Amino acid sequence: MSKKRVLTGVTTTGIPHLGNYVGAIRPAVRAAQNPDTESFLFLADYHGIIKCHEPEMIHQSTQAVAATWLACGLDPDRTTFYRQSDIPEVMELNWILTCITAKGLMNRAHAYKAAVQANAENNQEDPDHGVEMGLYSYPILMTADILMFNANEVPVGRDQIQHVEMARDIAGRFNHRFKEVFTLPEVKIDENVELLVGLDGRKMSKSYGNTIPLWENDKKTQKSVNKIITNMKEPGEPKQPDESPLFEIYKAFSTPSETAAFTQMLAEGLAWGEAKKLLAAKINAELAEPRERYNALTANPSQIEDILQAGAAKARKEARELLDQVRDAVGIRPLK
Repeated sequence: MSKKRVLTGVTTTGIPHLGNYVGAIRPAVRAAQNPDTESFLFLADYHGIIKCHEPEMIHQSTQAVAATWLACGLDPDRTTFYRQSDIPEVMELNWILTCITAKGLMNRAHAYKAAVQANAENNQEDPDHGVEMGLYSYPILMTADILMFNANEVPVGRDQIQHVEMARDIAGRFNHRFKEVFTLPEVKIDENVELLVGLDGRKMSKSYGNTIPLWENDKKTQKSVNKIITNMKEPGEPKQPDESPLFEIYKAFSTPSETAAFTQMLAEGLAWGEAKKLLAAKINAELAEPRERYNALTANPSQIEDILQAGAAKARKEARELLDQVRDAVGIRPLK
């Protein structure tokens, strides 16, 4: 039985935080260990430059994101781990797909529609004010990322479902117009994915400024945890899990029995300060070894580069074979 192909891309526009670890990195690393799965994971640096026009941020984030995945247990021997910009076949496929994609399909993309709506609300005469072609057509690049390796499943958040549906539409149009080359990808939504709450109870996000850094030392992690909002209940007063985001974060790092014991301690009057010490200890215990690996990797960037280049060589072998089929299907062939 052939293995199921699962493909995931990670944009290189920031430094991963605890929410990224719980919601995406940890479950993806575990899923990649499934012997029935063929896993592809790439650093989406071309996607990163759509919104981020700070070269040093793109560069630093690429290193940090790569080191994070490797430190958290990603096995490059089991997963095809590569940087998007190292696969020129993706960009060639992107252009070929652009030539068959309906403009109306791109007009319906959520990001573009949101930009047009914002212009209307701001009374801009030009509905496309500030809209660059990267923003407008990036669903086609995402389609090229997916179809390049004929992925069967693409794990995404609900806000990204439309892009996988677009990839199916574009693949179907190509197959119908030219030749059956592409697998139609399926959306994979993990209903059990953990959306970690932040310091203020909202989803942990850089845009909210409520994150807990992933790679700080024990003392700095404790300082971040100390900022989690709580109520004014004194030590000895019974407390409920829903009275602070602290409980949900603790739960993400604990077994069910540990969570039950923590719930009981809160009910018996555990002080918020002591609860925060317990949480920080939990986080630090799980991340101690990954932090050592992360620091070692970032201290030796050439080691990360070697791993990415090895992944690119593996990915390009497959990409070249598929692109040859695509080129032949559209009539770009050697003269004989």
